[in-house]
Amino acid sequence: MTTVIVQLPDAVVRHSDAPQPEPRLVRLSPGQSAEFGRGKPGAPLPIPLCDPAVSRCAGQVTAVEDYWRLCNYSASATYVVENLEGAGEHIRVAPGRIGAPVPFELSRVILPAETPVEFKVFAPQHAYVEPGCEAPSGEPTTSPFSLNPSSKYFLVLLALCEPRLRSPSSAAVPGVGEILERLRPLPSCHDLTRSALNYHIDYLADTKLRLRERPDGSYSEAGGKRERLVSLALRFNLVREEHLALLPPAVRR
Repeated sequence: MTTVIVQLPDAVVRHSDAPQPEPRLVRLSPGQSAEFGRGKPGAPLPIPLCDPAVSRCAGQVTAVEDYWRLCNYSASATYVVENLEGAGEHIRVAPGRIGAPVPFELSRVILPAETPVEFKVFAPQHAYVEPGCEAPSGEPTTSPFSLNPSSKYFLVLLALCEPRLRSPSSAAVPGVGEILERLRPLPSCHDLTRSALNYHIDYLADTKLRLRERPDGSYSEAGGKRERLVSLALRFNLVREEHLALLPPAVRR
């Protein structure tokens, strides 16, 4: 049974008016491996990466039951594996690392080069617990973060996270004025003021997401209250790309 699929990078530059060929795939069953790199003359590897900055045998992908492992054979280059479903979530695989487990279902492996070299790995056979498996007796399990997507505070949190949801590489966190400008087109936010917005931010930090303060009562150790709210919300998928539909259409500048 195939549990991991590797989508090979394009070998040639495509023209916009040319027919788009089907992606080339390498399918792996548990225990099977495929090496990647430039290969030797006349002996290409299963995952060919044609760039002079990439080692002839740069690494290996190995399928396990419902995830995969990555080997980095380089002596100096660090590889990055991005979660294509996450908001900037990624792992780094250090030089010489063998069998680094990758838990992402949809991934992009990036190797450093003058023009970064990449290929995609899909592990769609993830297993999940069946619903209703908790014991029927005893106290019910509570939710650690109880958020109401129809509330105004959720819109504030969503507006804070919007830049990183739209572009995972973005480091920007909107200021209070930017959030007001973003939310006021919504009927429920026409009368939103700076003081009310700051109240919602405090409510999120103190009550809903329960950020821990420093002993002196500040949040500055992680870049401020808004930055920490964004970091926590994205880390635990409390706001996701589908929630962006709750915001007004983005204005292109």
